[in-house]
Amino acid sequence: MLVTYELVGDLGVITINNPPVNALSQKVRQGLVEAIAEAQTDNSKAIVLICEGRTFAAGADIKEFGKPPMAPSFPEMNEAVESSAKPVIAALHGTALGGGFELALSCHYRCALKTAAVGLPEVNLGILPGAGGTQRLPRLVGVETALDVITSGKRVAAPKALELGMVDRVVEEPLQELALAYARSLLDEGAPLRRIRDLEVPAAQGSADVFEVWRKNMAKRRRGQVAPQKIVDCVEAAVSKPFEDGLQFERASFFECVGSDQAAAMRHMFFAERKAAVVEGLSGNAAVKPINRVGIIGAGTMGGGIAMTFANAGIPVTLLELNQEALDRGLALIAKNYSITVSKGKMSQEAADKRQALITGSTSYDSLADVDLVIEAVFESMDVKRQVFGELDRVCKPGAILASNTSYLDVNEIAACTSRPQDVVGLHFFSPANVMRLLEVVRADATSEDVIATSMALGKKIAKVPVLARVCYGFIGNRMLRPYAREAQLSMIEGASPEQIDGVLTRFGMAMGPLAVGDLAGLDIGYKARQALTPEQKGDPRSYCIADALVEMGRLGQKSGAGYYRYDPETRARSSDPEVLEVIEAQAKAHGVQRRTMSDQEILDRHLMALINEGFHILGEGIAQRPSDIDVVYVNGYGFPVFRGGPMFTASQMGLREVYDCICALRDKTGADYWQPAPLLEQLALEGKTLDSWSADKR
Repeated sequence: MLVTYELVGDLGVITINNPPVNALSQKVRQGLVEAIAEAQTDNSKAIVLICEGRTFAAGADIKEFGKPPMAPSFPEMNEAVESSAKPVIAALHGTALGGGFELALSCHYRCALKTAAVGLPEVNLGILPGAGGTQRLPRLVGVETALDVITSGKRVAAPKALELGMVDRVVEEPLQELALAYARSLLDEGAPLRRIRDLEVPAAQGSADVFEVWRKNMAKRRRGQVAPQKIVDCVEAAVSKPFEDGLQFERASFFECVGSDQAAAMRHMFFAERKAAVVEGLSGNAAVKPINRVGIIGAGTMGGGIAMTFANAGIPVTLLELNQEALDRGLALIAKNYSITVSKGKMSQEAADKRQALITGSTSYDSLADVDLVIEAVFESMDVKRQVFGELDRVCKPGAILASNTSYLDVNEIAACTSRPQDVVGLHFFSPANVMRLLEVVRADATSEDVIATSMALGKKIAKVPVLARVCYGFIGNRMLRPYAREAQLSMIEGASPEQIDGVLTRFGMAMGPLAVGDLAGLDIGYKARQALTPEQKGDPRSYCIADALVEMGRLGQKSGAGYYRYDPETRARSSDPEVLEVIEAQAKAHGVQRRTMSDQEILDRHLMALINEGFHILGEGIAQRPSDIDVVYVNGYGFPVFRGGPMFTASQMGLREVYDCICALRDKTGADYWQPAPLLEQLALEGKTLDSWSADKR
């Protein structure tokens, strides 16, 4: 049975057992309501609600997503629990998230294992708690704490939850025994039947100013997202409305969000991230190798960030540099980064010291003799990487994984520099590596299945989202970035200002506009890379002439105080610069471009279609395993708005025929060869097929 009820002395015990995560399916909800009713009629004095398996009750059953709600609904189940005439004590372990924590809030008291975590993460799916979470939590912990927990979607560890008042007691194992003891102590103390719905939110925490501040806060932190604003509305309703009216307001807001395009996109991303870790066609015999120590070559910003990533996961690191001065500089930067984290209250000094101690420095390749994995993070030059991998081939033990953090270069060529190409793989981290979640795992032609399986498993272990890619210039993300950046340059020389271009893309939801990103990264980086290319490799001069002109004027971006914009030397606040417009107009004249007024829609179409069309090329060539992997890369690595679900999901929502027609229109308007629709896009659009049907046919 999914839900059982038994008497243990004078206490009733309701047990949920719905593997693997105790999802609150209709049958579980029904069983729980029936068990609560049964407990009202027997000799029990209090009721303990507990779950079998690795976790407390999860939220809704995935199988019920998108289907009409079945009775008893979540609110009806919670009302039955809260209305019990006998105190109900939730015993939490694992995680109590979403609907699971809303169930716990409906109980009269909550105890939790020290290792448990609670939270309301619905905002990360583009929705909001729909079973009383926005109404009960403010009554329990106050407006500010409730808003922080619900709008962040973060997990709160049990000790912190106790401090905030989200749980009433933290216990050790055995959970059931100690939960029963806690229930008896409540009875002995004559503890009241505390129903959260009867509590009042402190008036001082419910002023209109508080909610206005949070609305502005959400407009910045979760720009473009609807659910966070509705969460603020719901918490305000908890203050201003009677409980039942607040519940109705919350439920109506919940259904508005559930049926929205944003929720569909964010559900897509939720499942896409989990699917990305699965390698299609991988043999069942592929073994995950133990990674007990890691070597990293290069103590610059990227190498240091990668070192911190492994140290944060408890894996010892040997950080290698060519000389002691560079090594000391790199270790000092790591120490500074940990210090900043501590100063912000995000980590204790003890934890920072422990992690930093896992990173040791060296200037000798021989110190890498016993590592299980080594990652080079050196200058993006094939000659340099050949030299590095030749040394690694000499010193590393047999079976060690040799990885390159290259952003663009041919991993097959790098592997050919060694006598063991089967052990070579690309592990492309994104800067700052200790913060960014994306990890592109690049599979070369000879890379063994064991190395692929290990790399994907390791990505999850170090809290990254691993996505598998085949070898091509730029892999998935940077390959798509090139046509996107091209359109920013062409839009600018043809008539748009940097402010208009960046404004269009940020209003669409991008984290930053493409030109502001260029200033942040440094315009000289692309300039130096272009100097090594032939004119044919550089492409259309109109797509880089403005950037080159700015660099040659000494405008390198934020680090020089001026790029496409001018920057305040102290605050780095960005402002427009008329001098840039003069450069743009001069370059347009030099290249015979007649500038014109360009609509926001054209700018958006050009940038979005450039991403989508290149995505279809990548799919058609087998560089990415599936369309959703491309979405995972672009949302997690390039600031594509999660509430739009990534470029390929956006294409599916638009309709492939509409995308195809838009690209054809851009081709006809510009006459440019690069606006030819990708063969796969053309095929699917003309045949009236979808990406889902194409993916199904592949299987």
